[in-house]
Amino acid sequence: MRQERATEGGRRMKVLVVGSGGREHALCWAIAGSPLLTALYCAPGNAGIAAEARCVPIAADDIDALVHFALKERIDFVVVGPEGPLVLGLVDRLGAVGIKAFGPNAAAARLEGSKAFTKDFCTRHGIPTAAYGRFTDADAAKSYVRAHGAPIVVKADGLAAGKGVIIAERVADAEAAIDAMLRDGAFGAAGAEIVVEEFLAGEEASFFALCDGTTALPFGTAQDHKRVGDGDTGPNTGGMGAYSPAPIVTDAIAATVMERIVRPTLAGMRAEGAPFAGVLYCGLMLTSKGPQLLEYNVRFGDPECQVLMPRLKSDVLPALIAAADGVLNAFDVRWHDAAALCVVMAARGYPGAYAKNTEIRGLDATRDADDLWVFHAGTVREGDRVVATGGRVLGVTALAPGFAAAQARAYAAVDRIDWPDGFCRRDIGWRVLARART
Repeated sequence: MRQERATEGGRRMKVLVVGSGGREHALCWAIAGSPLLTALYCAPGNAGIAAEARCVPIAADDIDALVHFALKERIDFVVVGPEGPLVLGLVDRLGAVGIKAFGPNAAAARLEGSKAFTKDFCTRHGIPTAAYGRFTDADAAKSYVRAHGAPIVVKADGLAAGKGVIIAERVADAEAAIDAMLRDGAFGAAGAEIVVEEFLAGEEASFFALCDGTTALPFGTAQDHKRVGDGDTGPNTGGMGAYSPAPIVTDAIAATVMERIVRPTLAGMRAEGAPFAGVLYCGLMLTSKGPQLLEYNVRFGDPECQVLMPRLKSDVLPALIAAADGVLNAFDVRWHDAAALCVVMAARGYPGAYAKNTEIRGLDATRDADDLWVFHAGTVREGDRVVATGGRVLGVTALAPGFAAAQARAYAAVDRIDWPDGFCRRDIGWRVLARART
């Protein structure tokens, strides 16, 4: 399903999407359907994105080159996909030369860029989150762990490509994580300071809100699957699949999240001189005491974006522009009454060492299926061949009237893809399907 065409007027525009993952492919697919669009570019893009946008060979963190390209091509609007360029100040730099962008400026992006900042911010503004301590000294951090016991969570303060969070089941495991970060430099500067926090029991969910600095508009829910193996076994990954909506996030819970987390976040950031505009992604733990914040992300999730965009009935581009323009209070979004489910296909060996440049065949077999998308996350085209270059490589996404049908449709498509060097979990959606059977 394509999104509804926008009915409002307005000049057509050139849009640049920054990034190269499955999230950016989903955004490009959604934006490409907008009648407001004149031309769509993506930097650097990938083999799948090339079907929707003109890919330009500029890295997502090459701020100078991105600004230069946007000026040269007279880009009207930039959508920043990943967190790195947001933390580096890409939105600030674009704004300084008069180019509008979707995403927070560097000061507001600290909500993801520094876990220590976020924990202190939550304390200042009464936002429910786990008890914690901040440390740069390993011995002090270990004393905190011994005083509080395990399970306990150790987090690198900065951006660590999704690998900087250790859930330690034993005190010894926590101490090893502390040494790895503070003494061995496992995450470089990102781990020069750490947060040690209380382990929260419950079920995780993702809650999204579009924000314009003052107003927040709920923008969907999802649940992902972080562990690499079936049955939620093995090490954590960047995400092996997701589904949306998340039925566990009831209307009552959503209202609580807006009241106790999202709106206080916007008010607090505004009061501290860093109004937040963009998408606020709240990673939640739904506990016996109500929803508590695990972390903020300041961009769409990956693979959550791959299930949000197909469900979105409204034209996404005016929504993103409204967030950048500060006019979300006059905006509304509509959703398809359907379930979306995404299965991530990863390179064998991920999240450890994996082979690169392996060929993927059979993608044509999925191309003409209704309500089915193969979003590329780590691919390049070499002549007539599509080859895998990353750990998480494809996001096979299906939309259907219910989760069981979406799951069946997604896995049928997975089985038509010929990639011996890839693998996937075979139980994406197990939790929502088990809940439906009870």
